[in-house]
Amino acid sequence: MALSRPHDAIAAARSFLGTDPPPAPASIAHQALGIALRQLGEMPPALKELRTAVRLARASRQTDREVDALASLGATLGRAGQGKEALATLDLAVANSRGALAGKVLLRRADVLIVLGRHDEALQDLRGAVTRLRRAGDVVWEARSRNYRGFTLLARGATRQAEADFAVAEQLYAKAHQEFEFAEARQNRGLVASARGDLPAALAYFDDAGRRFDDLGVSWPDLAIDRCATLLAAGLTQEALAVSDEAVDRMTTDGGQETKRPELLYAAATAALSVGDLATARDRADQARRLFASQHRAWWTARATMVQLEARYRSGERGKRLLDQATRLAQKLDDLNATDAPAAHLLAGRLALAQRNSVAAGNELASAAKFRRGAPPLARGAAWLGQALRCEADGDLRGMLAACRRGLDALDQHRQMMGATELRARASVHGTELARLAQADALRRGDVRKLLSWSERWRATALAVPSVRPIEDQEAAADLAALRDVVRRLEASNDIQLDRERRRLEDAIRSRAIQAPGSATDSTAFDLDDLVAALGKTVLVELVEVDEVLHAVVIAGSRLRRHTLGRLQDAELEVERARFRLRQLARTRPSAGPPLDVIGDRLAKVLLGDVELPDDAPVVVVPPGRLQALPWTLLPQLARRPVSVAPSAATWLTAHRLPPPRRQRVTLAFGPGLRSGGAEVQKLAGSYPAATLLGDGHATADQVLRALDGAWLAHLAAHGTFRSDSPMFSSLRFDDGPLTVYDFERLRRAPHRLVLSSCESGVAKPVGADELLGLTSSLVPLGAAGILASVVPVNDAAAVPFMLALHANLQAGQSLAEAFAGAREQADDDPLTVATVSSFVALGA
Repeated sequence: MALSRPHDAIAAARSFLGTDPPPAPASIAHQALGIALRQLGEMPPALKELRTAVRLARASRQTDREVDALASLGATLGRAGQGKEALATLDLAVANSRGALAGKVLLRRADVLIVLGRHDEALQDLRGAVTRLRRAGDVVWEARSRNYRGFTLLARGATRQAEADFAVAEQLYAKAHQEFEFAEARQNRGLVASARGDLPAALAYFDDAGRRFDDLGVSWPDLAIDRCATLLAAGLTQEALAVSDEAVDRMTTDGGQETKRPELLYAAATAALSVGDLATARDRADQARRLFASQHRAWWTARATMVQLEARYRSGERGKRLLDQATRLAQKLDDLNATDAPAAHLLAGRLALAQRNSVAAGNELASAAKFRRGAPPLARGAAWLGQALRCEADGDLRGMLAACRRGLDALDQHRQMMGATELRARASVHGTELARLAQADALRRGDVRKLLSWSERWRATALAVPSVRPIEDQEAAADLAALRDVVRRLEASNDIQLDRERRRLEDAIRSRAIQAPGSATDSTAFDLDDLVAALGKTVLVELVEVDEVLHAVVIAGSRLRRHTLGRLQDAELEVERARFRLRQLARTRPSAGPPLDVIGDRLAKVLLGDVELPDDAPVVVVPPGRLQALPWTLLPQLARRPVSVAPSAATWLTAHRLPPPRRQRVTLAFGPGLRSGGAEVQKLAGSYPAATLLGDGHATADQVLRALDGAWLAHLAAHGTFRSDSPMFSSLRFDDGPLTVYDFERLRRAPHRLVLSSCESGVAKPVGADELLGLTSSLVPLGAAGILASVVPVNDAAAVPFMLALHANLQAGQSLAEAFAGAREQADDDPLTVATVSSFVALGA
């Protein structure tokens, strides 16, 4: 009870002690009290109860009773950060124990050794404990010894053996009805999944363990530490920071085991480092390091020091002193068999390169590269980066490119283990430096073909395959329906309880989504010759950013040319100015800023520079993610020609080759609250007499999704909301509430062509290396060949004649880009109309 239901154990022990029992049973009651209080993080009273248990055990003259109480006291001293006294107490208990009792004592000593990072000694104790307890038939204690042995094996990188121990421990805990420890075993199986790179499975295990801990009323800091590390590996840095900060705050308020405080601070430091808050990372790492050192925990002290050194490096510090510290730390982590050792060698190698110390750089990078075989995919990617940097320093450019290729292949495997679009997109950040090394080499050699190929290798790769969703996931559908209802009611009131329920539902939906398992589906390799052949007379302009400098790669006919444009930051500034002006004009304020033609000239200067385009040729623009929300037709060179925008040349090629559905099924739908009242949809219904028409209370999410699935053409007129804080909850508003990206991902096949005449429906959030998350990006991997959407809010009424002209062109057999260009030509020159038309982009092919 003390471990599984600590509150109940405390009540029962105190009730029993009220009967004035003899010393031996009183010792047991005080021992249970101490263990239960330790579970709840109340360390001083726990130690007091356990010392009382030892004193009463001695008074009873029962050696085994005294040994068992001593073992619990030693284990708790270890958790309180008093490692030296803990081991002395446990050594005494080991010396006076035999058989099954010796197994129990060895387990407690191993627990302290694990806290101190002395895993080899802990493993030796645990092997002895498992053997003794299995022979004795002690189910609970055998389970505990296997659980601890699994954890120790995992720290040494033996994931398969660790998983076997955790699985057996879980079965034994279930048999013995040990609810708390069963939850702990579930958490540890999540650790194994995380170590193997299966992050969705790890997060699912952690969520299950968290629910079980909550049901028991136990706050378990280990879970926060493990979840934080896994979220960081998944690229969910803000979420990791929130988890670690909450755990640190809770421990500051509620207290807890002293050994857990520095571990939580370490987790918070790593999270702060990942989000770029370097000052906080250094401060928390320093606090953790000091506490670890005071507790004589060398393994943890070295890991906290690693975060400090990394934060100093990212802050711009270089020099021999930092190099020497990193080199010594890398060697120490090697000696401790710590998983952080490769990262430390990589840091030392970078510092040696900065010092032009080629010998030291070669040695350190070679040590980092040792892990490029046999390790999980994410670790292999980092090891191949070490190899690439080493080859670059040696002038072995062929070897460097081979290492970049192998590293990106490993990271592809890492992302394939994730089913959710969001996780695949965010995980791409791990390959950024490998791709940049290859791009920079292509630039140095003036090889335009290689520059384009390497840029495509790591651009919008998360959109190459659809997200994985459980077939007919009724629970997900129910949560999405509940979210629509809550949001719809929130629009009519500011009820705090409703807003709390909205956040709960969003957390549940997102949590389930990111736990979707991955698949081994490979994206099709990019073939430049195939692209050139498919383009024909169409010109492709791909904007490539390398070290914050923007370059344009232009394919016209069979010729490739590169143009250096300037700083990406300048382009971003002009894009924001253009978007701001279009938002002004949508609210009919034409006098508040510069004319659109002036804005267009500014955009052309930073985005096309001296690029010359053949007269009237269609253009495909492939911008980096940070420039995707751009009104491209404002540029004079693009204003009067068909223009398509794609997240990558590979996705354009895929869209270009998509065959239309055999049935030319059309869907027309409009949502509530439009100034135009959905007038364009009503008028379009006359042009498409066989179309499915939804509106006026009949455009519910489920009806709209059914009508969209596999449609030849769809037109949706609805208010759109882009959620920069959580792009997967960006939505279109229909009669029963918002239709989110998660809803769209339930489609078996997206409409072949889709027109969205709604506010900001074309905006997506750049994440990872060069990925996008938003409404339109979710439809690309589901088979949408072309999408027309706006990148800023538009005036509903002003959009009606433009949309009618667009559809007339589509019915005449034009492509989406051609129909868009023709509709722009037909629009009048009223500033509101020009702003409305310019706010749309044609995405895809």
